[in-house]
Amino acid sequence: MSAVPDSLAFWIGCALLVFWFVGAYNRMVRLRSAAFQAYAILDAALLRQLEFVQANAAVGAESLLAATTQLTTLLAATRMRPLEPERIDALGTALNVMLSAWQRLHPDDVVSFDAEGTLSRPAPLKGVYEAPPSPFPSRFIAWPEPSAAAEIARGQFNTAVAQYNTAIRQFPPLLIAWITRLRPAAPLL
Repeated sequence: MSAVPDSLAFWIGCALLVFWFVGAYNRMVRLRSAAFQAYAILDAALLRQLEFVQANAAVGAESLLAATTQLTTLLAATRMRPLEPERIDALGTALNVMLSAWQRLHPDDVVSFDAEGTLSRPAPLKGVYEAPPSPFPSRFIAWPEPSAAAEIARGQFNTAVAQYNTAIRQFPPLLIAWITRLRPAAPLL
């Protein structure tokens, strides 16, 4: 007697299980790849913001220059593994430090956009600005360069990360993620 079943139904079931496993794994890899691509776009947008800040940094703005140096270093480190939560958290902290330093030096030269790129907070007129109540649950970032590219890229990255995280937390793909060591990613806040 053979240890391998001769039943056609058994082999069809095994084939279906293998095809499902490969399909689910490929879906998770596609979503992970989409998050990597979204990070590449975000990285380019953040580099443009850095270049703008460095080109317009006033002489004697040591805190701003230190913040841009720190952000440049963390961007380079995050580029290697952009879906590691610790790296993204550190990048987010460095980005907020740089943006805070810019805002302290240039309070009238910041503009906020929502994730779709529409203006959420216009530049103040004659130094007076009252922020309307925001219906959006996400936190807006005030960018130095008056372009929505960075906020759009951040929104796309965060959406790609959310889709990837949702896929690897579902059951039964959760088992595949565990077997293949796919880990959740963190959004850039």
